[in-house]
Amino acid sequence: MHELSLAENIMQIIEESALEQKFGRVKTVSLEIGQLACVEQESLRFYFDVVKQDSIAQQAKLEIIEIAGQARCNQCDCNVPVAEHYAACPHCGNYALQVIQGDGMQIKELEVE
Repeated sequence: MHELSLAENIMQIIEESALEQKFGRVKTVSLEIGQLACVEQESLRFYFDVVKQDSIAQQAKLEIIEIAGQARCNQCDCNVPVAEHYAACPHCGNYALQVIQGDGMQIKELEVE
């Protein structure tokens, strides 16, 4: 249920940005969410709909862009796609992979008026 706190943090960022950049309404919020970020997207959508009520983002549409997971193998030094944490390298079978992409979340863009 950490998606509720994520949705609240998104709203806080939106409100702070509105004060700094002086916009009055948010039309679209584009989020990049990594495949390995452990975020349940439908739950985040639900909580975002809850927290945006009576705010400048009340009518905002939430767009989610999923970022594929990628890791570097410490043994064969290859960059490999990964769909889950603790996956094995498809080239050498080693489990010592370091995630280099797809484990975060960020606001990519706000469409505002």
